[in-house]
Amino acid sequence: MESQALYDLTPIVRMALLGIVIALGPLAWVWLRTRRAAPAQRLAALTLLTLFLTFDLVLFGAFTRLTDSGLGCPDWPGCYGSASPFGAHQEISSAQAEMPTGPVTHKKAWIEMVHRYLATGVGVLITVMAVASWLLRRHIALSPWWASVTLVWVCVQGAFGALTVTWKLYPAIVTAHLLGGLMLVALLTAQAQVFRGRRLQLPPGVHRLAWAVFALVWLQVALGGWVSTNYAVLACRGFPACNGSWWPAMDFEHGYTIARELGAGRDGGYLPFAALTAIHYTHRLAAYVVFVAIGLLAWRLLAIQGHERQARRFAWALLGCAAWQFGTGLSNVVLGWPLPAAVSHTGGAAVLVGVLTALLTRTRLRRIAASPSPATGTARLAS
Repeated sequence: MESQALYDLTPIVRMALLGIVIALGPLAWVWLRTRRAAPAQRLAALTLLTLFLTFDLVLFGAFTRLTDSGLGCPDWPGCYGSASPFGAHQEISSAQAEMPTGPVTHKKAWIEMVHRYLATGVGVLITVMAVASWLLRRHIALSPWWASVTLVWVCVQGAFGALTVTWKLYPAIVTAHLLGGLMLVALLTAQAQVFRGRRLQLPPGVHRLAWAVFALVWLQVALGGWVSTNYAVLACRGFPACNGSWWPAMDFEHGYTIARELGAGRDGGYLPFAALTAIHYTHRLAAYVVFVAIGLLAWRLLAIQGHERQARRFAWALLGCAAWQFGTGLSNVVLGWPLPAAVSHTGGAAVLVGVLTALLTRTRLRRIAASPSPATGTARLAS
């Protein structure tokens, strides 16, 4: 089998064109649904649809990782220099003949490339959002820099996606790629909330608690990503104890060495099982802290006087996310890491990040100016 260049940029133009074609469907849908609406409403609808598709992309990324399809095409951005597995049929067949279970098979190649196609389509939609935000900057309440930052970030995500392949699933890169996807969800959620313009006033103590929970959730997501990318989900058998012990043998030194290859320890040798146990059990112990913090925040939100409807909705949404994460996380352990539960666990983390982002964004919105802007004749956000 011929060796392939790690960065084959030959099909990049065809991939970009394919991304444009994929994005035309959502763009046409938004235009048809909002053809009689103001331009700002069209942009708001596009932002919300892009958020939905980005959430789907995060889920499919988890599916790609959990089906071991991350190296289904061992080069980037194409597949053996082609824009699709069709053009790489011979190379994939040869690799599959040598190793029938992968990492390169026809099925895994298609899963990997579909993920890249979806990511390219989302990138095009975010590009359109950024351009439209600047063109409509006098007519919308949202600064166009939000969309610009989102565009930069999706480019960073593309770089992480390339490194995921070329660095052969390097755990730190894969974890950063997951966190980057959730950051896209957070950025788009914040923009969608500004377009909605609904403000929620929280008491100072509750507001500080919400930020603390937000930080804890991000830490927990990072720990969870580290579990998944190191394939440590099954390192702890049983619940609530781990391998029959409340404090099993754990090797934190090797487990939390960040700069190392997949399956390698700090010294370059094999990663000890005790290191996998440390990775898993740390995530589990941190989950208890996060659940308590979410419960406390939900309780404080339910007790707020005024804005009861908004606060109660957020409280129940947070409790629902916590229950979902507990159920899917427990299923991963006791049922042997089933694919639906594993993907759902990532999806639950994305929803939780979105809910907290929406809550905090609404607390940051200032009142909409009572009089229209003299330059545009539209109400603008006084921020």
